[in-house]
Amino acid sequence: MNGKRASGGGSEDALAEAFRHAPEPMAVTGTDGAIQHANHALTELFGREADELTGRPWFELLDSADVEHGTRAHGDALSGKWHRRSRLRLAVTDKSSRLAEVRLRPVDGDGAVPDDASAPAVVVLLHVLSTEETDLRVVGDLRTDNSDSVLWSLDLSNGRLRELFGPTPLGGLLAGNDRDLERILERIHPDDNARVRDAMAASFTGRDYEQRFRIFDRLGDERSLHVRARFVPGQPDRLVGIIDDVTEHVQLVRRLADRRRTEAEHGRLVTELSSKLVSATTVDKVMDLLSEEFLPIFGGVYALALYVEEGVLRTSPSARERGNTHRIDGRRADDTDFPMGAVIQDRQPRFFESRAEIASRFPAAVDLMRSARGQAWATVPIFGDGKIALGVWQMVWDRPHHASRDERALMLTFAGLAGQALQRIKAQQAELELADAVQRRMLPRQVASFPDMDIATKYLPSRAEWRICGDFYDVIELPDNKVGLLVGDVQGHGVEAAAAMGQIRVAFRAYASNQSDPGVVLGETNRLLTETGEIVFATCGYLVVDRASGVMQAAWAGQPPAVLATQGAYELWSPETGPPLGVLADTEYTVTTRVLAPGTTLLLCSDGLVESSDVTMQDGLAQVGEALAQHGEDPNAAAQVLAEMAPAGRGDDIALLITRMIPRATPPPEQAESPENISVHQG
Repeated sequence: MNGKRASGGGSEDALAEAFRHAPEPMAVTGTDGAIQHANHALTELFGREADELTGRPWFELLDSADVEHGTRAHGDALSGKWHRRSRLRLAVTDKSSRLAEVRLRPVDGDGAVPDDASAPAVVVLLHVLSTEETDLRVVGDLRTDNSDSVLWSLDLSNGRLRELFGPTPLGGLLAGNDRDLERILERIHPDDNARVRDAMAASFTGRDYEQRFRIFDRLGDERSLHVRARFVPGQPDRLVGIIDDVTEHVQLVRRLADRRRTEAEHGRLVTELSSKLVSATTVDKVMDLLSEEFLPIFGGVYALALYVEEGVLRTSPSARERGNTHRIDGRRADDTDFPMGAVIQDRQPRFFESRAEIASRFPAAVDLMRSARGQAWATVPIFGDGKIALGVWQMVWDRPHHASRDERALMLTFAGLAGQALQRIKAQQAELELADAVQRRMLPRQVASFPDMDIATKYLPSRAEWRICGDFYDVIELPDNKVGLLVGDVQGHGVEAAAAMGQIRVAFRAYASNQSDPGVVLGETNRLLTETGEIVFATCGYLVVDRASGVMQAAWAGQPPAVLATQGAYELWSPETGPPLGVLADTEYTVTTRVLAPGTTLLLCSDGLVESSDVTMQDGLAQVGEALAQHGEDPNAAAQVLAEMAPAGRGDDIALLITRMIPRATPPPEQAESPENISVHQG
């Protein structure tokens, strides 16, 4: 080689000639790395004669920084790791270097790769990178150096992976020295595994690849990757692409999503609690909302709301049960030695970020703070339209806390809503007291009593919000040993309904005193209501009972059925009914007749006892009938039982009237012969 004729046949001459004129710089070295033969391309690259290079270790031709790497690569090739490539810089002159990809291959005397490490020579091939290739390599190095990226290639013929520009930190975490695709796929998150494998299978058929998935690295940490690759046909076919670690990005997106969800939940909670404040129906409910349900919005450890009543601070019963309020409840509202009193007096909120701050401003409060674990306080007035604070609201944190501008504005907004609610409740309470007084004045203070009849009545006001309804009852003593029994319900609520109820009851008494026919009494009352021009409707049931014979005459205007009961059995009686009073001016009400036998208990009630949105009238009457069958022998006891049962709840007023004919030794002849003596069903 290099001008010397090689011994051997023509094949050796051809080989020597190919070596000399190979386009890539090449050298044959000994095991120590010393150059034995150099081709023309190598001598031209370094601008030296072959004799100048012969005997010199090839790695001394490298840039001084890469000599050690070249020496190590030479040793690796001799130990069997000859398939590796190294990127090294060649010192072509004293002032310049060229980047080259170096491949080393040990050979024996026949040019074959030996099976062991006894090779007498090593072939060194230098692929000097072009300007474009060098730029690409630099870009690749910059892209992967100390970054969360890997430039990779997958040999589709054997499923082997490699990093295009050498190992990177991310590549080490994901694969290390493992280059088998299947081994790496085993560490993909179970939820993503099938999708990734399907996409990879499509790539083996010639498609590009792009997936986002989660994988567990060699340390066991979960990472999110974005992997892209292009299909490159050839021998063999390959996928060439890039892996980006997007874990931080995914976590950031999750945090932003969590923050948005938190803000949305915060907004929903603010809206919901504002609605609750607006619709609260009692002072205690307003105080409890501020004391309990607003804590999550502000992150406080506890809160306390108090209202001013006759010059002192009051808490709700539930707050008293929770404790820690006995030293505040009942304190004078004008005591400005304490934050709450000062806030109430000047209606200015106060925010304290530490115990020291509140102690310096209100020394008298130090004793109160000893039993509290609070570290920061916000105290705002609860005010309405007037100049006087209606109460005070305090939020407490268990750590030093600076109330932001938004927090302060939100607390003042809620306090304003609470003040409006308190004003509304006070107005409703005044209406309630007036309506209750009107209604009770309209109802008979004491119903008539008779020696041969046990009569019990009961009125139960609604517990739903502030509703005062127009339910009523009456017992009217009539001529000829008769008694009128009346139960009704005026449509609507409030003072108007109570006043209308009183008018109807007075009209009933007036007409009943001159007329024994219950149908006529209902008709006259109906005519009166329609002629007044007021839109007032009322359902009612009116019975006239002959105390001697037990004969009942009933006129009905949309009222629930009557219940008749004996011991252990009951029956529903539905007299023929007409429309409610006040609907049609010329309505005639049919009279239905029946006998009330001695020992039988009769119940008349408004629909509030037996019907609601949750209970059908049929079910409510069944429950009432069963209870009356057990307790009907004592009307007063039965009335109490039914009041406690209230099958339909207490969402509406309830009026009930129970009467029982006291049994006689022998019934009157007309009653004993009557075919309409009660026949009850077994309950």
